[in-house]
Amino acid sequence: MKTALALRHLHFEDLGTLEPLLQERGYQVRYVDASTDDLSRLDANGSDLLIVLGGPIGAFDEELYPFLADELRLIERRLASGRPLLGICLGAQLIARQLGAAVSPMGFKEIGFAPLTLTDQGRDSVLGPLAQVPVLHWHGDQFETPPGGHLLAGTEACPRQAYAVGEAVLGLQFHLEADAGRIEHWLVGHCCELGQAGLDPRTVREDARRHGPSLARAARQVIGAWLDRQQNTETGPQ
Repeated sequence: MKTALALRHLHFEDLGTLEPLLQERGYQVRYVDASTDDLSRLDANGSDLLIVLGGPIGAFDEELYPFLADELRLIERRLASGRPLLGICLGAQLIARQLGAAVSPMGFKEIGFAPLTLTDQGRDSVLGPLAQVPVLHWHGDQFETPPGGHLLAGTEACPRQAYAVGEAVLGLQFHLEADAGRIEHWLVGHCCELGQAGLDPRTVREDARRHGPSLARAARQVIGAWLDRQQNTETGPQ
C-alpha cells in the first residue's frame, strides 16, 4: 500500500476533502503533529507522498516555535529526494523558504472565499479546474516564487498563490482541502483572528455553504491530476 504522511500544525487544519481521495487511490494516511512529535527522527523519504499542512504561525518564526527548524530540515531532505511534496498555506511558505524564496507578512489578512486568477502556465497545469471556483483563503503572509519554480495563480490581494517546481513539488497558499461541512472548526479555532480582521463568521459560514461543493469537486480534479503525474513520472515511458 502507498503511504501519505501529513505534517499537521493544528488538529482541525487537516487533509479535509483530500483524505478520502487519497484513500480511494490506495494511500494509507498518517498524520504527524509537527509541534509535538520528534521530526528529527522522521524518515523524510519513507512515504510515497509528503504533505505539509497549514497553521497560524509564520514560516520564519523558529525562534518562537523551535520545532520549525526541524520541520525545515525535514523539508530540505524531502526536496533533495525528488519525491512528491505538497505544501498548503504555511506548508507552501515553508517549502518556498527552504527553496530560497522570501516569505514575509502582507500587512493584512486575506480571509474568505474568492476565486483565483490563473497564470498562463496555471491554466495549462493541474490547477486548470480551479478557474472561476472560489477557494478558501486564510493567511496573512506571502511567498515569492521559488527559484526555478513557476507561478501558477494569484489574487489581487496576494499575487503569488501557487507555484510548481518540476512535477514533484506543488505549493498552494490557499486552502484547496477545506471541508465546508467542518467550517465551524475554523470559525471557532480562529475566532480571534476573525475578530482582529473585522470579519463576520456568518459571512464565511454562508460562503462555505455556497461554494463548498464546487471547491470539493475541483480539489479532487486538481489533486487527482497531480497524483496521476507523480505516478507517470515514477513509471516513466512504456
